[in-house]
Amino acid sequence: MCFSCQTAAVRLAPADRAGHGGTSPASRPDGIPAGRDDAPVNPAGLPTAYEHGNRLTPEGTTVDPILVEIVEGTLASVEMEVETAIARTSRSPMIRDAHDFRAGIHDRQLRKLTGRSYSALVHPVVRDFPLAEMEEGDVYFHNDVYESEGGIGHLPDLCVTVPVFADGEVVAFVQAFGHHDDIGGGVPGSMPSHARSVFEEGLSVPPIKLWDKGVPNEAALRIMTRNSRMPDSLAADLDAECSACLMGARRLAELFERYGRDTIEAAFDTILDRTTETYRREILSKIPDGTYVWEDYAEHDGVDEPRLHTQRITLTKQSTGGPGRSDQYPEGGPKLVIDFTGTAPQAKGPINHCGDYVGGNFLKKWLAPILRNLADTPERMAELDVNEGIVPLIEMRFPEKGTLLTPIYPAPTNARTFVILRLLGVLAGVVAKAVDGRMPADQETIRYTGVYGKDRDGNDYLMREVLGGGSGGRYYADGEDTIHVVPDSRNLPTEFTESRFPFIVERLGLAVDSGGAGLHRGGLGYEKHLRMLQDARFMSIADRSILACWGVKGGKAGASFEVTIDLGGPDERVVDALADAEPVRAGQVIRIRTTGGGGWGDPLDRPLADVERDLRWGKVSFAGARRDYGVVATGTIDEPVIDAEASEQLRAQLRSERFGEQPFFDRGPGYAALAEGRTTAEVDWL
Repeated sequence: MCFSCQTAAVRLAPADRAGHGGTSPASRPDGIPAGRDDAPVNPAGLPTAYEHGNRLTPEGTTVDPILVEIVEGTLASVEMEVETAIARTSRSPMIRDAHDFRAGIHDRQLRKLTGRSYSALVHPVVRDFPLAEMEEGDVYFHNDVYESEGGIGHLPDLCVTVPVFADGEVVAFVQAFGHHDDIGGGVPGSMPSHARSVFEEGLSVPPIKLWDKGVPNEAALRIMTRNSRMPDSLAADLDAECSACLMGARRLAELFERYGRDTIEAAFDTILDRTTETYRREILSKIPDGTYVWEDYAEHDGVDEPRLHTQRITLTKQSTGGPGRSDQYPEGGPKLVIDFTGTAPQAKGPINHCGDYVGGNFLKKWLAPILRNLADTPERMAELDVNEGIVPLIEMRFPEKGTLLTPIYPAPTNARTFVILRLLGVLAGVVAKAVDGRMPADQETIRYTGVYGKDRDGNDYLMREVLGGGSGGRYYADGEDTIHVVPDSRNLPTEFTESRFPFIVERLGLAVDSGGAGLHRGGLGYEKHLRMLQDARFMSIADRSILACWGVKGGKAGASFEVTIDLGGPDERVVDALADAEPVRAGQVIRIRTTGGGGWGDPLDRPLADVERDLRWGKVSFAGARRDYGVVATGTIDEPVIDAEASEQLRAQLRSERFGEQPFFDRGPGYAALAEGRTTAEVDWL
């Protein structure tokens, strides 16, 4: 390492550096000093007593760019080391095998510094526990949705937070949260699909000190494990997460000790400033100024009959008003305003999401990865991180309390994936309207399925899996097959599940014809067959079983989610996508088909060679090639033969049978069933 990187590499601006305890009251956007009686409160009615989101060093502070790279690389390394430690020492399949957890590193202004994945928020911890009272070895815990400031979506997501110290003061935080097997509630797995209140969903824990100066709070741990159907797994997972975050805190403390606090905090500011400038220059500049509107829907909430639960975004791109000043933007750079007005009232069932906290801070970082699709190349898109640097570029406007995104306590939330996943698609769709479709078609790449009962030894078991689906076709390529929205996640290995649970995995492959047809086809979903060896109960928390992942610019919608029990048997039946305890007898087969991504562009323009390849790979059937692509083929899967002349004739016929202008979005046949026979929404047209 070069010597200059080990010496003072930071140059402060003439103004004094921001104080260690937070920025001055004058820097608050609302101008109200912290601690005053008239200081604002968060939507939960709890005091927001700590300044957050501001710079650590004054504008104009510079730092050695080589050291910035070292710091950024160290942050990524520590984050990965924390996740690796959790994966290797946890016990539950959801954490250890499916990798449904995330780590994150935040500075003392609560800003997320790492960008490999999303994470929860530190805000609720600092809200309830002053920094000055924190000690080395402390570990904080919470999972209460309504006291998490929007960082936790449902109770099975348990979050641990560890402060990092330098010279006796808190300088950063290491945090991890993950989806755990069971935290109590009405059904195994703590995700009752028909819940009407949060009280049915499990144990809610507001921020507490779980470890005090390195000593675990055994009473609190006993309360949590006593409420779980899987107490041993829960205890082991929490121990793994606490220990891993404590290890990560030690690693970060070494970084501060090596280079000094001023230098590291200047590097933190530079990392986030660079993200802000990159997205302003490379991403927001691609969206024309103006206002665009689109909406999409969840289809059921587990309580009411299926209907359209609207999620609407009005997107406004403003050339000025964002952070920073320059010759091009003397009043500040471009900014996106995301207005959720028009979103449906909160549901009776558990599909609500608490998004309207801290100005939508969590949702900004959750939605921002969609914007990366506007990068110049796929390679550049993969290089762009999403950290706190994107937050100043986005303003969110929420409707009044009582909607899907602003639910009122104690509305249930365990299936909030129906809302936050849909919002990814709504943002992609509204941006697609602004940029002539240069965004991917829709995807629905997460749903929970599982079985539970007694194993062959008479012991209780729970097998729950988070299966992915196909991603949407893109303007330059097909969608990807069987992806998952959670980075690094995976389906459970067959060797593990068959050895631990009483069933056999008879098939795991791609669901043929599930990808939406298009010039660029949507990715395929899973098809998985489980043959039960013992009587059991099947559970499912899934959406897009009536509706489908939409296609764009002539592309068609993908196939919907579907579960069939007793496949090929006398009791064969399709079960509802929201199910808590569907009976399955020993010997019966459960078939799970997950969603395919939407298609991009006219499928009748897809090159014949690409359709031949899909036939050869088994991704499209011969019937599907004719029906969806107008391609006439004979032969076998190994040796398909395309009749080019007959295909051109069929394509000409199919084009002639189209009536009038086509909508910009295709929602699939299920939409009409919930929209009183309408095949398109008003917002589906340019």
